[in-house]
Amino acid sequence: MIIQFSVRNYKLFYEKATLSMVASDFKDHCFLDENVFTTKGEQKPLVRSAVVYGANASGKSKLMEALVFMRQYAISSSKDGQKGDRIAVEPFRLGDHQDECSEFEVVFVKNGTRYRYGFEVSSAKVNAEWLYIKPKTREVEIFYREGKHTSTHAKRFTKGNIVVKEGLLRDNALLLSVAAQFNDAVCREVLDWFQQMEIIRDIYSRQFRQNAIDKIKTNAGKEHFLHFLRKADMGISDMFVVPMEGGKQARESSEVMTVRKIFTEQGEEKKTAFFLNKDESEGTKKYVYLLGPVVDALNKGAILLVDELDAKLHPHLVTMVVNLFHNKETNPNNAQLIFNTHNTHILHEGLFRPDQVWFTEKNQRGEARLYSLAEFKLTQSNDYANRYLQGKFGAIPCLTDL
Repeated sequence: MIIQFSVRNYKLFYEKATLSMVASDFKDHCFLDENVFTTKGEQKPLVRSAVVYGANASGKSKLMEALVFMRQYAISSSKDGQKGDRIAVEPFRLGDHQDECSEFEVVFVKNGTRYRYGFEVSSAKVNAEWLYIKPKTREVEIFYREGKHTSTHAKRFTKGNIVVKEGLLRDNALLLSVAAQFNDAVCREVLDWFQQMEIIRDIYSRQFRQNAIDKIKTNAGKEHFLHFLRKADMGISDMFVVPMEGGKQARESSEVMTVRKIFTEQGEEKKTAFFLNKDESEGTKKYVYLLGPVVDALNKGAILLVDELDAKLHPHLVTMVVNLFHNKETNPNNAQLIFNTHNTHILHEGLFRPDQVWFTEKNQRGEARLYSLAEFKLTQSNDYANRYLQGKFGAIPCLTDL
């Protein structure tokens, strides 16, 4: 479970921005208690989802891109580069800050242990990196790296100590990534957590198409998909996978077929098949491809991040997906959903607590700011959607008369 993510000096974010999944203590009102859960080792409960609103180009997607960069760099920095290669980090460019480091930090819980991992990087090198764990009541430093100096925990970081002492660490590689290649247990746990996280920016990519194909090929996976399609009133009665011409053995040469009922002029009921990619609507395709990572996250208790969840989907479908994460029966493993949207309909629905709703807004210098609805004085009867559209919370475009 993710507790919080912070970023500084990356793309639109110059000042530090922190997205927290820690539930606020609303003493005066009982706000949707089913949207929070407790986990071993944590005193404060966490929320099951977070939604980010804001004007176009205000930083919603850039916040997600920051976590994408952190995840990818943590997983691959030990193997995807050579000494002297530049790090593909993008600092805030609308000021004289290009030479400053970009900072990333994530706090999460895995198997009852809290981890806090972060790093500071420029395009040339890793300037700082740190890893702390909190197995019980006290946070323990596993390593802290600053410049050429690295302090390490003698007992809890045995494999990592070898990396440091033998000089096996490049300036442009993360110690976490290198130590994990040497099977350091703590670093392996952190990387496993990053790898379980699913981030969706292009739902039509081969990755998610193949996920759907693999699931529909199994009886259990197919029934899962058909169940959710029936709930969504898509009119699809069956699904199956067919090999495409010229490559029956290749996984990527398969295609999903949907089955729908048709009626003859005599009123007879028949069935006909359609190609999902060629014949179905964009909304149907997105919903089908979205089901794979949604089901995976709910089964594994993982984190799912979706850029523009509402694009091409009816507001009621967005509500249904969100409710899958909020419902304890469909989400017994406490998976978490983080997404951005322009869809204010779901604010009308009463789906979210104030501490689940976030906003991004740019100032006159082009710097993005991230803040929570929980920072405002609210009552349980507040109409969040109308107040947001009226500009009471900021994070809307300032339009001029055309």
